[in-house]
Amino acid sequence: MLNKNVMTFIGCDAEYEDARIVLFGAPFDSTTSYRPGTRFASQAIRNESYGLETYSPYQDKDMTDYNYYFDSGDIELPIGDSEKVLSAIEERTKIILDDGKIPFMIGGEHLVTLGSIRAIAEKYSDLHIIHFDAHTDLRDEYLGVELSHASVIRRCWDILGDGRIFQFGIRSGERWEFEWAKEGHTSLQKFDFTGLAEAVRQIKGKPVYLTVDLDVLDPSVFPGTGTPEAGGVTFMELLNAIHTVCKDADIKGCDVNELCPPMDTSGASTATACKVVRELLLELSR
Repeated sequence: MLNKNVMTFIGCDAEYEDARIVLFGAPFDSTTSYRPGTRFASQAIRNESYGLETYSPYQDKDMTDYNYYFDSGDIELPIGDSEKVLSAIEERTKIILDDGKIPFMIGGEHLVTLGSIRAIAEKYSDLHIIHFDAHTDLRDEYLGVELSHASVIRRCWDILGDGRIFQFGIRSGERWEFEWAKEGHTSLQKFDFTGLAEAVRQIKGKPVYLTVDLDVLDPSVFPGTGTPEAGGVTFMELLNAIHTVCKDADIKGCDVNELCPPMDTSGASTATACKVVRELLLELSR
């Protein structure tokens, strides 16, 4: 059984035995290729969550209506060894899954997703991924390294294979990554969420992992990220996309990643990330 963190995300006050959704942080950014600092995201999100209300006017739901949420704190991750980091994340995810709960990870850079996918794909052999991001993340390696935030979805594909990864909001990557996806390896939608509802219908009844790289948002909305890309979606478009997924998909795990607090000292990006986490928690409360 996991212990409750001293500082928790707002509304995450359930006891572990009662919880349906278990948060944990993965403060890791060792393969960040541009601006580091995402390792500070989970702590910042917890601290700043108390600027929110537990009530969501978007959904007319309040976190206090549910005794679902438990915050198990950050994993203590080793420095300089990505494989050991992924193993630690996989272990935490497996504990949560084995106890019949939904793991909800706060990154960290996007490579952390691979650790959770390893655990969930082991339990659910027909797992599918819905991926919101500015970047393809489909490189087989980046600067000679196969375990990288630039290759995380490619590593997930190594586990799942063709036809089980759906990517939305993508607007950056090498040409061959887009061509590789177009060959049928992943379903990739450039720029926005067109086709999301159809994708959710297509995999209805299948286990799903939702990974939200916050740089899917336009930098005018969310500048505090390691690799900002112009031309992103709005905050409301992201909330509507999360709703589209959660209302019909069988979510077995999820993550929110790539907030880089030092890159937005106004705190606006952290506040945005907090609200995304709250809305996703409430969307999962069905």
